[in-house]
Amino acid sequence: MRSDCHIFTRRRLLCAGLGVGATALAGTTVGVLATRDDTGSSTRAASAAGGGHPAGGTAHNSRTAHGGTAPEAAHPPGAADSYRLRPLAGETSMGPPTVRPPVRTQAETTLPGTHGRRVLALTFDDGPHPEHTPALLEVLRRHGVQATFFVVGENAAAFPGLLHDIAADGHVIGNHTFSHRQLTRLRAADIEAELGRTSDLIDRVLGVPPAWCRAPYGDWHGPSLEVCARLGMEPMGWSIDTRDWARPGTTSIVRAVTGQATPGAIVLQHDGGGPRAQTVAAVDRYLPTLLARGYTCVRPQV
Repeated sequence: MRSDCHIFTRRRLLCAGLGVGATALAGTTVGVLATRDDTGSSTRAASAAGGGHPAGGTAHNSRTAHGGTAPEAAHPPGAADSYRLRPLAGETSMGPPTVRPPVRTQAETTLPGTHGRRVLALTFDDGPHPEHTPALLEVLRRHGVQATFFVVGENAAAFPGLLHDIAADGHVIGNHTFSHRQLTRLRAADIEAELGRTSDLIDRVLGVPPAWCRAPYGDWHGPSLEVCARLGMEPMGWSIDTRDWARPGTTSIVRAVTGQATPGAIVLQHDGGGPRAQTVAAVDRYLPTLLARGYTCVRPQV
């Protein structure tokens, strides 16, 4: 009897030990699964937040009040203060590219990859302007045409609502430096400041930094091209200079575009930097001619 009791007691102790071990193992397994599930959920949530911007950022109805200063904290608390901390830089109205652009030896003067198709790009520099930019947007909207706006940082800071209006209509927003200084005459640190401040500003306002950049006067050199690439942008020039900055008359601007239009052309015009009523009127006049010839005005592809 005493031996049987000992055997029974040992069996109870053994079963209890096995039960405790199984419970601990199950808890560990559940904990691992829970950790993995939580990580997966966090990753999915972060991915959804990162891809939640529509083309050109979150648009809002700001057509009645364009004044004020650019918001300094568009990102949620804890987010990176500068887009430079991100592994990729994106195009303002088309989402992020997959790779950082290489350092170019010169700016694009025609649209790459057009293969003879009747496409061209309308570009406008020196804005946004509180009068001429909205007027130009109305013309482009009426003709169903998209364009690229190379904004000056000082003007964008003064009228951030216009950046939303440009992006809301599906146009591309590019970097045209902060104060329109000639890059080839600046030190490397000043080039970085001119381009970096404007990209930061666009990123804060729209949630996506620009992927295209145009140097003032189209004047690039090695150091400025290096900074451009480091900030995740491609340099753009032009093949048709309308010389609208000199206000040669609406008819002259129209003739420059219609007379020189070729597949892949990039047209240089201005919506800021001075009175631009001639430019707005010219765009309204030459677009029907270009469209009748079978041309499509496109956004540049990164």
